[in-house]
Amino acid sequence: MKKTRVKAALAQATLTVSLLSGVALTLQGCALAVVGAAAGGTLIATDRRTLGAQTEDREIQVKALSRIKENVSDQAHINVTVFNRRVLLTGEVPDDASKQKAEAVVRDINNVGGIVNELSVQPASSISSRANDSYLEGRVKTAMVGEKDLSTNYYKVVCERSIIYLMGLVTQDEGAHGADVAARVSGVEQVVKVYQYIKPEEAKALAAAAASGASASTAATPAPAEATVGTVPDSSVSSRPLDQQSPAPVKNSDVRPGSSSSAK
Repeated sequence: MKKTRVKAALAQATLTVSLLSGVALTLQGCALAVVGAAAGGTLIATDRRTLGAQTEDREIQVKALSRIKENVSDQAHINVTVFNRRVLLTGEVPDDASKQKAEAVVRDINNVGGIVNELSVQPASSISSRANDSYLEGRVKTAMVGEKDLSTNYYKVVCERSIIYLMGLVTQDEGAHGADVAARVSGVEQVVKVYQYIKPEEAKALAAAAASGASASTAATPAPAEATVGTVPDSSVSSRPLDQQSPAPVKNSDVRPGSSSSAK
């Protein structure tokens, strides 16, 4: 009787371990994705920003989110995106005072180069609206991946209430090309260019530097978590060619001055 109980206990333990192992393998990718998202994405050589600038952007974003949470109404839904010291504020706030307060809080952070305040005075967006924004973000990124002569690593895509915001260090031609691709994605209502423009010769120099850094690296660097957030399976993406879709309107962002260089 005792042997039977021991065998049963061993069998149950083995089954439990097997199930847990299977779950761990299944969730491993999710766990890694969560870690990547929490860190705000991996720093990669193909990004045209320097590694120092990427690190500084992470620090600005963390400070901005923390200070906004402390100083702006709980009714507000505010997203902060930072690229090359330019801060993009998107989301919804209950009143204009909250909108201005959020901008002032960000401006008080050291080394903020510019602020694009796209906060809308209206009730916070619904869960379904935010899910649709993630979906559209994925659609735009998928469209960019399939586009000839366009590198998705040069663009940061943000979606809020079906409006696509494009950030990045790009040439005039690259900026126009990326905006055109985004504008032709079904469901996108508007495209806002939040670019910082560089000259073609600067782009070539940066590409050469990135290639040199990549060849010197001994380990493959994964793509940033941000580049896959909201991505949908190919079967969910419209099969209609982009040029058959009525393009959404495109506009330039209004960039306001950032903070001074003094420590705060």
